[in-house]
Amino acid sequence: MEETNEIMNTEEGKAFDKAAFFGAVESLLFVSGEPIGFAELVRVFDLPEQKVRALVAEMETEMRIAGRGVLPYVTETTVQLVTNPVYYEKVVSLLSPPEEKSLSDSVMETLSVIAYRQPVTRADIEAVRGVRCEYSVTQLLKQGLIRELGRKDCVGRPMLFGTTDAFLRKFGLHSLEELPPMPAAEPEEEEGGTIEVV
Repeated sequence: MEETNEIMNTEEGKAFDKAAFFGAVESLLFVSGEPIGFAELVRVFDLPEQKVRALVAEMETEMRIAGRGVLPYVTETTVQLVTNPVYYEKVVSLLSPPEEKSLSDSVMETLSVIAYRQPVTRADIEAVRGVRCEYSVTQLLKQGLIRELGRKDCVGRPMLFGTTDAFLRKFGLHSLEELPPMPAAEPEEEEGGTIEVV
């Protein structure tokens, strides 16, 4: 059966304009400037989420092959329009160069604990690092790399923290499953006990 690039049939037998879908999604992402949840795209296009995800993945492939300047960047729950990494040097040259806040070692250590053990409380993080983490947690919240997930059901009901989509984008990940394996703990650390995550 001959298949056109623009038109395909849905399960209901209605004609579906794939090119128009791609154009509409690109417009939405451009206007938003922020990640858009797949739930929102499902609502806007009135299509099953699985179909929306498949179409966005196909859109990303076609745009990458065509050498487009921007591409859809997909995480587990959202999609955002980002610069094609092929043109990174040109973008840097134009922005002369863009300033990016680097994370200190202590902040990176705190972020690592949160990424691998989330959801965690400040006390959980401090138990792993052996030092106070109030400043690091505050900085990570300000930069949008972590967020509050709610409170732990225990005495004092401490706040639980987890990573955000901004964390995934910053480190070029599409999901937490792409995190590299956590280094094996030293025997002394293992004897110190483990953190109970709820």
